[in-house]
Amino acid sequence: MTGWRLAWRLARRELSVRFTGLRLLLVCLVLGVGALAAIGSLSAAISGELGARGRVLLGGDVEFAVSQRRAGPAELATMRALGRVSETVRMQSMAVTPDGRTAPVELKAVDRAYPLYGRFTLADGRAIRATQADAAWISPALAERLAVRIGDTLRFGTARFRVGGIIADEPDRLSEGFTLGPVVLVSADGLARTGLVQPGSLYETKYRVALPGDPGVAARGFERRFATAGWETRTRDRASPGASRFVARMGEFLTLVGLAALVIAGIGVGNGVSSYLEARRSSIAMLKVLGATSALVTRVYLLQVLAVSAVGITLGLLVGLAAVPLIGMAAGAVLPVAPGFSVQPLPLALAAAYGLLIALAFCAPALLAAGRVPAAALLRGALDPRRRTPVRALAWMAAAALAILALALVSSEHPWFAAGFLGAAAGTLLLLAALGTGIRLVAARLPRPRRPLPRLALTALHRPGARTVALVVALGLGLTVFVLLATIRTSLDGNIRRSVPDRAPALFALDLPPEGERDFRQTIAQAAPGAKIATVPLMRGTITAYANTRVADLATIPEGAWALRGERGLTFAAALPPGSEITRGRWWTPAEGRHALVSVDERLAESLDLKIGDPLTISVLGLERTATIASFRRIAWDSLGFNFVLVFSPGALGDVPHNLAATVDMPAARVPAVTRALLPRFPSTSVVEVGGVLAQVQAVVRQMATAIAAAASVAVLAGIAVLVGAIAAARAARTYDATILKVLGATRVQVLALQAIEHLLLAAVMSLVALALGTAGGWYVVTQLFEFDWLPDWGVVAATLAVGALTTVIIGLAGTLPVLRARPAAALRTL
Repeated sequence: MTGWRLAWRLARRELSVRFTGLRLLLVCLVLGVGALAAIGSLSAAISGELGARGRVLLGGDVEFAVSQRRAGPAELATMRALGRVSETVRMQSMAVTPDGRTAPVELKAVDRAYPLYGRFTLADGRAIRATQADAAWISPALAERLAVRIGDTLRFGTARFRVGGIIADEPDRLSEGFTLGPVVLVSADGLARTGLVQPGSLYETKYRVALPGDPGVAARGFERRFATAGWETRTRDRASPGASRFVARMGEFLTLVGLAALVIAGIGVGNGVSSYLEARRSSIAMLKVLGATSALVTRVYLLQVLAVSAVGITLGLLVGLAAVPLIGMAAGAVLPVAPGFSVQPLPLALAAAYGLLIALAFCAPALLAAGRVPAAALLRGALDPRRRTPVRALAWMAAAALAILALALVSSEHPWFAAGFLGAAAGTLLLLAALGTGIRLVAARLPRPRRPLPRLALTALHRPGARTVALVVALGLGLTVFVLLATIRTSLDGNIRRSVPDRAPALFALDLPPEGERDFRQTIAQAAPGAKIATVPLMRGTITAYANTRVADLATIPEGAWALRGERGLTFAAALPPGSEITRGRWWTPAEGRHALVSVDERLAESLDLKIGDPLTISVLGLERTATIASFRRIAWDSLGFNFVLVFSPGALGDVPHNLAATVDMPAARVPAVTRALLPRFPSTSVVEVGGVLAQVQAVVRQMATAIAAAASVAVLAGIAVLVGAIAAARAARTYDATILKVLGATRVQVLALQAIEHLLLAAVMSLVALALGTAGGWYVVTQLFEFDWLPDWGVVAATLAVGALTTVIIGLAGTLPVLRARPAAALRTL
């Protein structure tokens, strides 16, 4: 019996069900494969859920949306020719109780056909259709805020409604996007009773169509026929573009985390296998003495590694499967849909393949080196200076790396992103390895300290058999992850803080009739003397063309041109708005303002390559209007005042029916009194407290930051495992050093102090390197993946780095304790 059969027989005899000596290999693979399996399964489950429920989430197979008007007879006839049609109207309003308590709400009026797909259900289990003109169905958040129950009365506009039930499931909620308050559903007849829809009122009308054919064909046909009417279309395969973009961005980040965890775990795999083979020196020597070839030795331990890898990969896959529903429960507020338990074969297969390739790549040097060393060298001990990484190991690692790269390019939804990250990871590992080699060379040339312990610690960095390179790589990776997490988390916290400016309006008011502005100001002045009020005309419209380009003809939206996606708030002004600064061109004079001119945000202008004098066309109330670009502006977006991407001259939009929006700057204590005074006199005006909106935004960003930190903690655990593996791999050499020192009279305290000095020296050097690498990685994640501002708190980053460095030193010293317990007599017999 020779070859692989004999190798398996010998390998099986040495293997233990407790995985003695190979537990680090097992742990690293469970962490890496589990992270990738969980990430892949989570992304696939969410994407599958969004795809499978597309028509339910959208409310139809195709949706046509327009602002501040309803469909005309020709438009409605075209929709009805496609299939069954349901009309909904959304607008901002105020819910008012009989005793004067108020809350801003998103009022949604639906017709008898709603919903075309799915079921509108209440908390008591009933599935209903909104047909009663005097009933309103409210979300649980509104019921809790106003302390109302079924049967109570609420007023919207000028009409009173009876609470008909508490909403449990609004099937198209996800596709509706962000709202400034809880949702309230009423019937179309109920909306007519409120008197809220007037010329110039801000509302959005949506028509969902259930059709048997291809929704894409129907949408394109409708867009061609009514190209200038300002319609925005969506089909069931992109029911929630915002959710899809969120999943894509989070998918990119989580893929980065998973690959990082797996690459870091690969270092741990290499260290674990190296440590295991060091412990098996006597067995390898005996096999060599009995005539075993290098190939047989390599096969024996390769089979052991593969067997343990198979167990680790299987456990990792099980961890990934179990993690998906747990993540869904823990992060339900952040995820667009809550995924349940599901088996996603492709992500699991990819995670297993990555795990196997990583294990083969990083264990190759140790396996081939063990097989090629002659028995005499093994019997001489672990510190034989003639050991080198075999050329075959380099070829093996290169082949595995190419296979990993090919797998990333073929399987990833973002192949170049994955390939770029793998390339950056490989470059980082090479950089750290080169730095470790450099530290050895520099340490060998530095002057020797006069004190014995520092001199021995410096010598330990470059002596024969020193594991300096492995420790530098492990420390560098671990500390880099600490810095990465600190910069990401503090930058997100900084963005949260920046979202609350030093001075912000206390209230926003929407849908204020222009003829009521004077009365509005007087009412506020009586309730809050000294309040500062600013008003602007407000309407909504869609950019349909710029320069010589029609937006409908674009295959993809240019990077940074978010204003082309859907409708935007529009205004006109005779004077430059506060918080804006002209960067190119100039503001119009009163005489020039009678012509159709527009001032554009400078960042949008840069994204679209606009120039002064270019035409820009918008669709308002179904009609196109073209204005000439007169200037570019830098906008202070964080002021929470009126900031518009497009500000038109009075001659461009002054004749369009519109209402006003207002900001009220006053002490927060006066907000309830002002709200109570306004609502009876302006029932169609919505008053929104700024603090509540900011709290919503901050809560979402804070939850996202927590989710990011939780996901990246996998990489932290992998980094700790790598450090443990590096220390374990160097145990034989450290035992040798400790034994010689003890024979020469050193105490345990002196040996421990020597190890502490060595680890402190490495931690100090690697902290600087980790600060640079972690900062670069954090900047990319924050600014490029999530498109937030780069606002790290360097004090927190420095403290985190210090804690991380101290933690690595403690782990290193903890790994030294078994060395201190080694008895010189017993150790000398095995060295």
